[in-house]
Amino acid sequence: MAATCPINFDVDYLRQQVEAEYDRVAREPNGDFHFHRGAAYAHKYLSYAWEDLDQVPVLASDRFAGVGNPHRVGIVYPGETVLDHACGAGMDLLIAARRAGPSGKAIGVDMTAAMRETATQAAAIAGLQATVEIRDGLYEELPVEDASIDVVISNGVINLAPDKTRVFSEIERVLRPGGRVFIADVIVARELTVEARSNPDIWAACIGGALQEQEMIELAGAAGLVNARMTERFDCFRDTSAEHKVSKDLEVQGMNFFAQKRFEIY
Repeated sequence: MAATCPINFDVDYLRQQVEAEYDRVAREPNGDFHFHRGAAYAHKYLSYAWEDLDQVPVLASDRFAGVGNPHRVGIVYPGETVLDHACGAGMDLLIAARRAGPSGKAIGVDMTAAMRETATQAAAIAGLQATVEIRDGLYEELPVEDASIDVVISNGVINLAPDKTRVFSEIERVLRPGGRVFIADVIVARELTVEARSNPDIWAACIGGALQEQEMIELAGAAGLVNARMTERFDCFRDTSAEHKVSKDLEVQGMNFFAQKRFEIY
């Protein structure tokens, strides 16, 4: 299972590459990247509803670079607390905040300062600063209390994690009993070669760390999550340079994924 990096993998270099890439997205959203961005992409490729996108400031939606649509996985109910782990510029976070309503809360965690600044500004523009909080942190060490979150969302970031076992353990830790996981990520049809997995640049391209569907399910189960399943697929890399970086038989795609923390039994 590709839950962790190969031996001698340069984790620090990977983190630097990822942070530099998304700092550039924050500062130059119309630059040349290996992935699609923006509201039109989110609607056409990932089935985001225009009524949701129209309520997100362009500051956030122009910098959106997800690979699926966590909002199609399940419902965020009014009054719930949502965590968007690696929230980026905040598009998914703000959609979730509107669904949680004024009695709810939406917490975004991201390691990239420029993205945190953008998400904070976007929340203020959207009039959601009272219920949205942006925190500095990593998905392997979430700055969130135990059992404090109703729904964890993320979009296209678990593949970037060097230690996916720890990421899922953190997700399980912060969820309340019965809490749900609505994530989107990259999957491949077969295991990548050791050479591909050992290349931090291919990891930073959102492909080197991608899992197979069954690996994702097994990781969630090993962390104590239940009812894990993929719910939808997306051709998110179509017509991008990333599509040409890998062989066609890998079938690199985006997917939506659901899991849940067990209810406590007394």
